[in-house]
Amino acid sequence: MTRLTDAVLLDLFDAGATVERVAHGFTFTEGPIWMQDNSLHFSDMPQDVRRRWHPDEGVSVIRAKSNKCNGMTRDNDGHLIVCEHSTSALTREAGDDRQVLASHWKGKELNSPNDVVVARDGSIFFTDPTYGRMAVFGIERKVELDFRGVYRLPPGGDLELLVDDFAQPNGLCFSPDESLLYVNDTERAHVRVFDVTSDGQLQNGRIFAAGITEDPDASDGFVDGMKADERGNIYVTAPGGIWIYAPDGTNLGSISVPEKVANMNWGGSDWRTLFITASTSLYRLRMRVGGNRLGYMS
Repeated sequence: MTRLTDAVLLDLFDAGATVERVAHGFTFTEGPIWMQDNSLHFSDMPQDVRRRWHPDEGVSVIRAKSNKCNGMTRDNDGHLIVCEHSTSALTREAGDDRQVLASHWKGKELNSPNDVVVARDGSIFFTDPTYGRMAVFGIERKVELDFRGVYRLPPGGDLELLVDDFAQPNGLCFSPDESLLYVNDTERAHVRVFDVTSDGQLQNGRIFAAGITEDPDASDGFVDGMKADERGNIYVTAPGGIWIYAPDGTNLGSISVPEKVANMNWGGSDWRTLFITASTSLYRLRMRVGGNRLGYMS
């Protein structure tokens, strides 16, 4: 467990709060999402397994073949939205029913949907880097598209390409009022922010936070998953754990985690527990602030 003592973070955590390891023995954990039954679902990508953790029941296998799923969220009806690396598809699961929502752009396969967020109007925004076409975290195969984009799927509408100039787009999240969309770029070690228009388009893209690395060749962490809290602070995976930024871009400090962090998400009955997927383990941290309330969290 890692103790948090930085004074600037005491408004977010109780003094002496600890990062607690609640499960371990995995290969590379990703995609945490809190479910209606008070459990956390998450992916062990290299093992191609989706698992469930419950505070009273421990860890169990949900899907032995998960298409090496990565980012997951829930739509406003509570259905699971899944980014699948092996199939290059974005899917919706309702019980045993699996529906492909997006798999191609202008006749070519998507690279590999990676992370996803659902707006209050039901629009689904997701990133599409090439990691799922690499060995270990996906299936090694040729890339069909010549760009790495960010997409929007409006309710009942056709897939829209919003931005196509990322090196490797990865985590994304909304500001609490959904007027801003943050998207990070793993290869460039920065976070960009866009204004969201009334019709769900992105404009005025600019750098929100740069240099999120201690060494370009560092192996102890990188820009990957990203979430917002209810105050608009942005949490980004980074070297050493998770770096936290205020809405104005000020770096507030960091959460130290013993393993390389891939992603995080909010859970618990009051949405004030931050669950962290970090390499071989699953961690949690009790917070004084809650997560940004997306539709499924109401």
